[in-house]
Amino acid sequence: MIQDPLIRILLLPFSLLYGLGISIRDFLYRQKVLISVKFDLPVISVGNLTVGGAGKTPHIEHLIRLLRPYLNVATLSRGYRRKTQGHQIVEYWSKADQVGDEPLMFKRKYPDVFATVNENRALGIPDLIGQAPETQVVLLDDAFQHRGVSPGLNILLTEFRRPFTRDWLLPSGRLREWKSAYRRADVIVVTKCPDDLHDDERAKMLAEIKPFPHQQVFFSSYRYLKPYYVLNPKFTIDLQEDMSVLMVCAIANSDYLRDWLETKVGTVRVKEYEDHHYFTEDDLTDIEKQFADLKGSKKIILTTEKDAMRLELLRERLLENKLPFMVLPVEVAFHGQDGQGFDKLVKEFMLNFKV
Repeated sequence: MIQDPLIRILLLPFSLLYGLGISIRDFLYRQKVLISVKFDLPVISVGNLTVGGAGKTPHIEHLIRLLRPYLNVATLSRGYRRKTQGHQIVEYWSKADQVGDEPLMFKRKYPDVFATVNENRALGIPDLIGQAPETQVVLLDDAFQHRGVSPGLNILLTEFRRPFTRDWLLPSGRLREWKSAYRRADVIVVTKCPDDLHDDERAKMLAEIKPFPHQQVFFSSYRYLKPYYVLNPKFTIDLQEDMSVLMVCAIANSDYLRDWLETKVGTVRVKEYEDHHYFTEDDLTDIEKQFADLKGSKKIILTTEKDAMRLELLRERLLENKLPFMVLPVEVAFHGQDGQGFDKLVKEFMLNFKV
């Protein structure tokens, strides 16, 4: 979100024009001029009102781990910034520039999950079912604002530090829709909460969100796991207090990760790129120089799992230069009894689903 008040004021007219277009689209859907398609199998959407950074990918993974022991799970993503178009099946050997980094990550971590990408979700689901008719549930990644599909369960994510309630429409803010669009959600998850979230903080956030009677609100954080080598997940290390880390990432918001990392190692230097950036040979040359400048004998380069999918495109260079790129896995950890409540809600949705 743009911090400079003057720039935000200058961009305000463009935000109002953008908002007018969103309002017209919403009116057309309410008047049934534009149609939201419903499908005869369970569809769960995970998305947010803002541009990136709310934690959709780890929450999709949580749903995959929850459902795949019992059901045939499929995922449908846009495949953001891929260099292909149309419907694509994500294979284990696919490349990030063909299918997108997040869908490829899903397939690599959960090979039994049928993963696809399509810009048009309403067309993508029939294609998916035609290719994998045994599918019993479809998880839509980043689809809250895509009104062409009416999901059976609509999950909205919002960050604890930057909730949608304090944001504004693009381009002066990060909102892709008016704040009032949150009423479409069945579930709201407040993500990236502090580990020691207090009851009064929960209460304040609930009062700020003002959930509708049909909505349930849950609170989650990230749990980071052992880093592993980018080209060999079997090789893992432990982070240590005397370690120096060059954090290389191309994600929407790295603040939460950086803050956590600073509590685990001695020195953290951050090298950031735009979200979903495709790394180049020149980038690796610059990263190598910055890594060489780090002090100490214990030092590594740390990146995210999504970034690792794109770094893999430069596999030969990574092998040649022997850069110690380590990947930091992440999982969702719900607060208190919220995990049980969230999982129960999802399971009840599946059990009660009717065509």
